[in-house]
Amino acid sequence: MSKKKYRSLKIALFFFIFIFAAGLVLSAYAYFLNRPSTYISEESNVFKVTQGESLAAIADRLERGKLIRSALLIKLLSKVSRTDGSIKSGYFRILPGDSTIDIHNVLVAGYQEQVKVTLPEGWTSNKVAGHLESKEIIGIEELMNPSVTASLLQSYGIPAESLEGYLFPDTYFFPKGYPAYGILERMVDNFFQHLETIVPDYRDWDKQLLHERIVLASIVEREYRRSEEAPLIASVFYNRLKNNVGLESCATLVYIITEVQGRPQPEFLTSEDIKIDSAYNTYLWAGLPPGPISNPGTVALKAAFYPAETDYWYFLLKNPATGEHYFSTDLEEHNWAKYYYLKSVGTGG
Repeated sequence: MSKKKYRSLKIALFFFIFIFAAGLVLSAYAYFLNRPSTYISEESNVFKVTQGESLAAIADRLERGKLIRSALLIKLLSKVSRTDGSIKSGYFRILPGDSTIDIHNVLVAGYQEQVKVTLPEGWTSNKVAGHLESKEIIGIEELMNPSVTASLLQSYGIPAESLEGYLFPDTYFFPKGYPAYGILERMVDNFFQHLETIVPDYRDWDKQLLHERIVLASIVEREYRRSEEAPLIASVFYNRLKNNVGLESCATLVYIITEVQGRPQPEFLTSEDIKIDSAYNTYLWAGLPPGPISNPGTVALKAAFYPAETDYWYFLLKNPATGEHYFSTDLEEHNWAKYYYLKSVGTGG
């Protein structure tokens, strides 16, 4: 065999071995990419990607969490497919048996199954939790986990024992299985974003004083029906607070009955309800209750921080259909308002 033929054969053999080896590598690469992850569970897992997190950090966390077999594989896949800068932030559902390529595609597509949730003004945290559970987003006990609450209270510097008052009423979109911390964090973030539009310098406030305004806003939220009356109702409470007189808010009694005692919402309050021994009973005790009684919206927050300047000490529902109130400066005037209201109800108007 001539040297020329030998050299040609050598080159051909080299290319054959190279192509064969490359094929083996690519086959192995494809096999491992499509192989199910090592996460063994009958339930799905929710994986969080934070804004600005690097691909390397994401891949390492996936590997540590046993959601992928190799961080290197997903890094290589992202480089080859030029998607290393395309991974979205958010919470992503990873299903049992998902392969590395499945997980990569979910993160790049940014698809999160969203459930629309509307939380009205004035709902308590328990109602919020119950509604989220009914939407199959998260269970009540998981959302109300004390350790999650404590972590958020510390993070935001809220001087309270619960997040009542800080879960801003709004329309949200959450994926099913969204973690408790993420849900609550979004609501509390939303609260402080709205608070900043109302009180731009709220960060300079004393934390306890700020919290007391939130407590007041939560009471105003449960008392007003017409938005233009919210500052007037707040003024009544301010005048009473300044003079160390009980707020005498029916809303606080309803809170005790439904949230503290766990009884159904009463159709009306009785003289016995006014005697309930509770720190939230503003008929028995002067000053503010220990904490918020609802999650207030923008109208109530504005009223609590910027009440009307009045001499009113009392208010009484005037028209149940419209939510209009009588406002009085003294007890005699208030009693007359009560008399006329009862008379109108008794005579049918």
